[in-house]
Amino acid sequence: MDEKIRINKYLSDIGVCSRREADRLTEAGRVTANGELVSTGMKILPDAEICIDGKPVKKQEKKILLLFHKPKGIVCSTRQQRNEMTVTEYLDYPVRIYPIGRLDKDSEGLLLLTNEGDLVNRIMKAGNYHEKEYQVTVNKPVTEEFIRGMGGGVPILDTVTRPCKVTKTGKNSFRIILTQGLNRQIRRMCEYFGYKVVTLKRVRIMNLYINGLEEGEIS
Repeated sequence: MDEKIRINKYLSDIGVCSRREADRLTEAGRVTANGELVSTGMKILPDAEICIDGKPVKKQEKKILLLFHKPKGIVCSTRQQRNEMTVTEYLDYPVRIYPIGRLDKDSEGLLLLTNEGDLVNRIMKAGNYHEKEYQVTVNKPVTEEFIRGMGGGVPILDTVTRPCKVTKTGKNSFRIILTQGLNRQIRRMCEYFGYKVVTLKRVRIMNLYINGLEEGEIS
């Protein structure tokens, strides 16, 4: 007899969504197994007929990883939020995909999207220390004191950011490499030192670069 599996792991394993998104779906009462409502954390048999919003889910045979140059103004979500354009609406990709991590609405740059739940879990796990590189311009001259402060750990959101590599690239600009992804982290770090971000662009995630991708393009 097949061993039961948690619903969030099942949906992640077959490439429908991440475990976190699966939990949101079950909490909203949108998932059924053999016609019965599935609760968060519930275990199901692998051969059960699983539906989301009444539509059967199928295993995604082809694994997809997209590199997308997200423009400013696009929201990293799979669900409609107010009147904002979401990344999945913008791309209108023929297969269900979802973003790995986030890039706030006011920022642009490299965003990864996939249909493989386990890939999301591996990349999103903070303990893996995956590097993300950003180019930033601010509203006033960048000083050596600012560079040292940003790189040494900044108290925001009831924690202190991990030490990171920060390099001045111009009078009002710098490059920063993070290994964590706190909410609006770079903007909050700058604000701590009295700076305001003017432009923020992510140019690299691990060994994947935005080079050659025009704004709005995917690869």
